[in-house]
Amino acid sequence: MNENEKIERPLRRSRRTRPVRKTQGQILQEALGLEPENLRNIEAKLSIIKFLDYFSEETLDFIFKDRNVEQYITKISEKIEKFGLSGEEDKLLKKGFEDKKIVETVERLKANVEELAISKGINKSVDKRLRNLSFMVSAPLLAIAVIFLILPYFGIPVDAFLMFPLLCVFCMVPQLVKSIVVKKWYRFKEENRREIYTKNRDDFLVLKSYIGEVLANIRANLLEMEVPLELIKFSLFNRDYENLKILNQKILRGLTEYYVSFEYPEGMEPFPIPETLRQQYEKPLFPEKQKDEKNFVVLTEMKGKDGVITSFTPSLKDNLADKINQMLNDSEFTESPLKFTEIIPNYSEDMAIYCICGEITEIRVINICNWKNKFKFYLFEGKQCQCGDQIYAISLMDENTEIPEELKEIFS
Repeated sequence: MNENEKIERPLRRSRRTRPVRKTQGQILQEALGLEPENLRNIEAKLSIIKFLDYFSEETLDFIFKDRNVEQYITKISEKIEKFGLSGEEDKLLKKGFEDKKIVETVERLKANVEELAISKGINKSVDKRLRNLSFMVSAPLLAIAVIFLILPYFGIPVDAFLMFPLLCVFCMVPQLVKSIVVKKWYRFKEENRREIYTKNRDDFLVLKSYIGEVLANIRANLLEMEVPLELIKFSLFNRDYENLKILNQKILRGLTEYYVSFEYPEGMEPFPIPETLRQQYEKPLFPEKQKDEKNFVVLTEMKGKDGVITSFTPSLKDNLADKINQMLNDSEFTESPLKFTEIIPNYSEDMAIYCICGEITEIRVINICNWKNKFKFYLFEGKQCQCGDQIYAISLMDENTEIPEELKEIFS
């Protein structure tokens, strides 16, 4: 089957096939007359806060994930570097980042918590432990199933009714093992949360202090631009920051997630909400559920041919979200004839697409995108993660594909 025949197969419906609509950021920009760069600046700061806040609350989720943490540190450092080219307030954020040695603090915390985990018998990430245990349980069951299947060929009759309970066991045992391991992991986190904080209190306070500085900077920017603070809603896992209003909360894997907005200075009248935004008032303009269209990962340094990817480096490209969205809007979509396991056969913790929270992304839809009938690439759509985020990943289909000049910034 040639490539043209492949792409004529019916499309599996993806969220990307919906009609083009304006993002919440674009609505806010048009209604309040804001510069796009100002909104990108705010979103960059919120993404920095999101990682540092989650890391400081759930450090154990990042242990033994060197590549993943390194990727986040790189993206944060890139954003911080741009602050040095902005106004004086942003330059102070960059200076604070350097003076407080945020990167060193994150790395030190990760190393310290890994050391504690090792002392308590844990020496690998929970994802890797789950995969190993699943294989150890599934392999013997599979072997028994194979024996039952081949016994009739040697003249040994096998009652078909025996196969049904065997298949039930084959399906249920791995899930049962996974459930037990996950429960033990959550219990381990709860039992050691206080000890981790006590032994690393100074480092955690450094991170929380810097998060507070970034929050104060965002609030000052919004007040200066006269943006109604009620419209800017986001989530944190720690509520002990100044000038925040708690709107709602929910329990997420044993951890409380707080939905918040900024408080106005005491005695200050709220900015009026434009009529064009009143219908949006009850909806967050920077909501957790809408960030899926910002969470773009590009598989850079891709190696592979004929639609099969053998290696790559995942690069978060949220700063190019607008360009990527435009590229996708200019593309036609068809379902990939290859399964994900055929496209990336070596998908594992060492070569995976990660969610913002650090979990490996499970891919649910794979599309081949045809950009203006000139250039084809993959779009991988991840399942919604337990943290609420959703990841989209794009990649070349062949390492020798010539990238159009307009798109080189995205794929580089």
